[in-house]
Amino acid sequence: MPVSEKPDGEAMCPHRLVLEHVTSRWGVLVLIALLERSYRFGELRRAVGRVSEKMLTQTLQTLERDGLVHRDAKPVIPPRVDYSLTDLGREAAEQIRALAAWTEHRMAAVQKARAAYDEARA
Repeated sequence: MPVSEKPDGEAMCPHRLVLEHVTSRWGVLVLIALLERSYRFGELRRAVGRVSEKMLTQTLQTLERDGLVHRDAKPVIPPRVDYSLTDLGREAAEQIRALAAWTEHRMAAVQKARAAYDEARA
């Protein structure tokens, strides 16, 4: 199917789709975790926490397709697969980590704004 006929809107707004991948619940956590080091699947699942095997697999495949994650399957028994960030992925992950740090740093202000909003609506 030609790119212009893709039904998911990728052809119409590709940057928006990548933004959705990078800022998804699991995309954010995977990118931040992989900033530390490369991980095997099980290790990454434990590092991210509370993610199903299916959802982590889908997230990794999506990020790999976008060129952000590198999947290194070693031909050994038992099979060994390591996940790491590409240069593009590292760049994205650093931006995401900065946003996460800002959120942590400004959480008190957010909570204060929420309380004021809720009080005004009560």
